[in-house]
Amino acid sequence: MKRITIVLFAALLIILAQAQNKTDVSLFMHSDSLQQAEISAESGDLYKTIGHHGPAVENEWMALRIYFSEKAAIDVYSKARPQLELQAKKWYPTAEEQKEGWGADYYKVGETVGLGGVRLWDGEKVIKLNPVSNRTARVVKEPTCSYMEMLSEDVSYMGRKIDVLVRVTVYSGERNAKVEAFALTDDPVQFVTGVNYHKGEEIYKKEGLIAAWGVHPEDVAAEIVELGAAIMYDPADFVKTLDDGTQFLLISKPGKQLKTWVSSACAREPEVNTLKKFISFLEKE
Repeated sequence: MKRITIVLFAALLIILAQAQNKTDVSLFMHSDSLQQAEISAESGDLYKTIGHHGPAVENEWMALRIYFSEKAAIDVYSKARPQLELQAKKWYPTAEEQKEGWGADYYKVGETVGLGGVRLWDGEKVIKLNPVSNRTARVVKEPTCSYMEMLSEDVSYMGRKIDVLVRVTVYSGERNAKVEAFALTDDPVQFVTGVNYHKGEEIYKKEGLIAAWGVHPEDVAAEIVELGAAIMYDPADFVKTLDDGTQFLLISKPGKQLKTWVSSACAREPEVNTLKKFISFLEKE
């Protein structure tokens, strides 16, 4: 009887956690719009045929996606109010819906890593996770968190082929998202990550934190809205920082895995609608 009670109590806790889970995932093809757990392509490029250009994950404050292409960059969807939106709006609410309070795509990635995207460093230059023999996107929703993964197989790196797995996890009740990279190889690699910025944005830098605030030259949103993006990291994991005029790049020490945290906010959110408020929130975290 005691064991049955414990099992029932544990089941109740799981049900309550799932009911309060403010995270979600989305992965589908345009051809049928059916949600899937995993999608693969030997070409490594489904950018034009996969929903929202790649796997997506969200918490109540923002959504993130990894481009299913040679970029493998991480992009941001900003929200005006805390709620889940991916299943209803698929990343692209109409102009009218945006003005009514739904979120929008204000972030512009371009050719950069975006917000916390992962690439490799060969000692002299950035190496994209491309070409590949296969690329796989996967999404998972857990009771208190959700995550997406992108596995790039047989990436050419310093004379050998390696597989690289990138995982982005969002947690219920926490704005910041965790980005992890794993090199599935016997020998260590140097990862590249960072955060991009555009002309006119305010930049904030301190040890372990780089943030940018301002307008991105995006053309798919109904309105022009300032947004903030930040990457938080352990300085001990990196050997140098580079500024190429479009992004701040962090070059890691040789290793097989890496972890950073990313965050974003926009001017439509009353509590974090300026750089000062955004930084204040990040430093408390």
